[in-house]
Amino acid sequence: MYVVTGGAGFIGSNLVRALADRGCDDIVVVDDLEDGHKFVNISDLAVADYMDKDELPGRLAGDAGFAGAVKAVFHQGACSETTEWNGRYMMKNNYGYSKTLLHHCLERGTPYIYASSAAVYGGSKQFVEDPVFENPLNVYGYSKLQFDRYVRRVVPWGASQVVGLRYFNVYGPREQHKGSMASTAYHFGNQVAADGEARLFEGSGGYGDGEQLRDFVYVDDVCNVNLWFLDNADVSGIYNCGTGRAQSFNDVANAVIEWHGRGRIRYVPFPEHLKGAYQSYTQADLTRLRASGCDVEFRPVEDGVPAYLDELCGPRQR
Repeated sequence: MYVVTGGAGFIGSNLVRALADRGCDDIVVVDDLEDGHKFVNISDLAVADYMDKDELPGRLAGDAGFAGAVKAVFHQGACSETTEWNGRYMMKNNYGYSKTLLHHCLERGTPYIYASSAAVYGGSKQFVEDPVFENPLNVYGYSKLQFDRYVRRVVPWGASQVVGLRYFNVYGPREQHKGSMASTAYHFGNQVAADGEARLFEGSGGYGDGEQLRDFVYVDDVCNVNLWFLDNADVSGIYNCGTGRAQSFNDVANAVIEWHGRGRIRYVPFPEHLKGAYQSYTQADLTRLRASGCDVEFRPVEDGVPAYLDELCGPRQR
C-alpha cells in the first residue's frame, strides 16, 4: 500500500489522484480533518483507507502487518501557514512528526518521499540545495530546513530511498480549502470572475508594481516529479521542485484575464506586516534535479493557469 500523509490537503490529494490514475487501488490517506472542508478533496477518490495523522505512528510501530505492507510513504502533511509563529507547534508538527516517519522508513527500507519547501531559502537570491543559500524568513521555513538538515546528518544514503522535494509556488486544483494561503492564480481567478479585476501588490523590495518574481509550478508537474522518484527507487537526495523560470505576478494575472476574456489589474498597497518577511524573488535551480535523471517537464504559467481554470470553472467556451 501507499501511504500519503496530508492526503486530503492540496498537493497530497492531487498525488492520491495521480496514484489512482496509474491504477493504484491500495492508497491510505492520512490527514487531520478537524477542518472538515477538506473532505471535498478526496470525496471523488476511491482510497483503500483513511487514517487520522495521530493514529499513523502507532500503527506503524505496533501493527507489523500494516507496516510490512507499506510500499512507500509520501509525507506531504505539514502546517504550511507561513504566517504561523507558534514555533513549538510548528516544530512538533513539521519536524518531530517527520522524524518519526523517517526512522520507521529507514528501519524497514521503505521509500520515503517528503515535502520540503523553497521557504528554506528565505531572502536568498540563489536557490541551490546548499547550506550557504539557506536562510529562512519565518518559523515555517525553519521547520522545513531543520528537517532537511536532520536528513543530511542521519540518513545513510543508498541504504533506502529518502527524497526531499523543495516545492516552490505550487498552484492548481484542490487548494480551495487553504483560504488566504491558496495560490494567487486561485485568488486572481475568483477576483476577475466576481468584479473584473485582479488585485496585485504594489512594488516592493526594488521590484515594480506586480513585478515581484516567483517560480510558479503547476501541481500536476509536482505530482509527476514525486512519481518519477517512486519509479526510480535508487535515487535519493534533496532536490528543488519548480520550473526553473521565475515569472511575475503580472504574468499570472494576465493569464487569468486572458482565460476569462476580460478584466484588468489593480495594484494595492504592500502590507506592512509582510515587509522584511516576504520573498520577492524565487527561481529553482534545477541542476541537481536534472543530474538525478529526472526529466519531468514543467509548464509555464501561460499553460498551467488555463489548465487550472479549466478544472476550476469548466472549459471556457472560446
